[in-house]
Amino acid sequence: MSEHENTYKHENTYKHENTCEAESIRNSENACVYENAFVSENACVFENACDFEGISDFAILADYYDDNIIEKGIAAEKRAASAFGAVRKTAEFNQIKVIKAMQNMGVSESHFAGTTGYGYGDRGREVLDEVYAAVFGAEKALVRHQLTSGTQAIATCLFGNLKPGDELLSITGKPYDTLDEAIGIRGTGAGSLKSYNVGYREVGMTPEGDFDSNAIREAINKRTRMVFIQRSRGYNWRDALTVQRIGEAVDFVKKISHDVIVMVDNCYGEFVEESEPTQAGADLMAGSLIKNPGGGIAPAGGYIAGKEECVQNASFRHTVPGLGESIGPTLGNSRLMFQGFYLAPHIVAECLKGMVFCAALMGNEGFDISPQVEAKRADIIQAVRLNDGERLVAFCRGIQKGSAVDSYVEPEPWLMPGYEHQVVMASGSFIQGSSIEISADGPMTPPYIVYIQGGLVYESVKIGCLSALANIAHIVS
Repeated sequence: MSEHENTYKHENTYKHENTCEAESIRNSENACVYENAFVSENACVFENACDFEGISDFAILADYYDDNIIEKGIAAEKRAASAFGAVRKTAEFNQIKVIKAMQNMGVSESHFAGTTGYGYGDRGREVLDEVYAAVFGAEKALVRHQLTSGTQAIATCLFGNLKPGDELLSITGKPYDTLDEAIGIRGTGAGSLKSYNVGYREVGMTPEGDFDSNAIREAINKRTRMVFIQRSRGYNWRDALTVQRIGEAVDFVKKISHDVIVMVDNCYGEFVEESEPTQAGADLMAGSLIKNPGGGIAPAGGYIAGKEECVQNASFRHTVPGLGESIGPTLGNSRLMFQGFYLAPHIVAECLKGMVFCAALMGNEGFDISPQVEAKRADIIQAVRLNDGERLVAFCRGIQKGSAVDSYVEPEPWLMPGYEHQVVMASGSFIQGSSIEISADGPMTPPYIVYIQGGLVYESVKIGCLSALANIAHIVS
């Protein structure tokens, strides 16, 4: 315990499970005394709003934001704190699950050594596959740093399991933009599923955000080989799908056609709940290691998990038939991939706390938010309807300005490869494009919704969101 200028001396802190007391304290001219503070599970929130330090001990914020912004941050954190307990509980459950899987698979330091060339006999790669399969309740998993994005991991599943004459049916509307050209929805069609005579149809969700059972029943036919479900919201104003809702959809589809493969785009959803889609009956799912399961540590990669036959088919597309999962050098990345997965439950919890704070902050300002502060979450994304293009750009610039990396950069809208419309993106990340780190983006089309996600540490999300709010404060729609 220390006591000096500009430093708080804390006494009797966290006296019991739900109480935090702190006493008087600062040896400086602008002392702020805070009392009768309370903790909601893991968050200490202070009633005295004279200084943002009262919540987070970030005195430095006073140098960056005016009192009005700081007070709004304090109010938002007080509102958000009630949701933190459930987040912590889920993180603890998932952390134990990951540790247990690593113990059962006998993870050791020897598994962190990399291979080169073909990568034959890479025991670390094999054990990592087994750990993922165990945690996700899947028969088999394929985890590779060569899968450069969630889009590639998903496309590998599609191309590996669909043959000419088959049909892909999406029952959550159009998939995320970056899959459009892989499927053949738009673009020249070269190399797409369409060019291989694989059909595609889609059924949108109801205005209430439910699966359209009647339309799904009518759409499934003899050609339907795979039903596709996107768990996260993408660039849509709808709730992300909980594992329970996905399981109900799987059951419904299987009653219509038992042999149909149900595939889930699980990006942004891993470790948000205590179970995953493969544990609710999905045959196949895929995601990115620079999102949730990489824990901010894995430098690149993706995973595929599910039924053994489906994963094996995907592995043949990833490499070549006959070799599949048995090749692929790890090139020294194994430790980072193991460690990232180990950290992922905690990192996802930090993201979720940050998104709840963002929802409270922007909701308090009168913006439409999805999900709501108290809502059950199924991904790490917070959507805010800004209703103004200038405001969307300013918000993203604020997130960038509040980042640790490339904070001096001003994001500009542009037509990114794979996207249908111009988008503006903020990402001050240590790993390029990593959306487990604090980031924000949105298409430059009405109603100008910004999608915020990630945050390796909760405090970074608060700084970014306060910066974004300060940046849009002067814009009048």
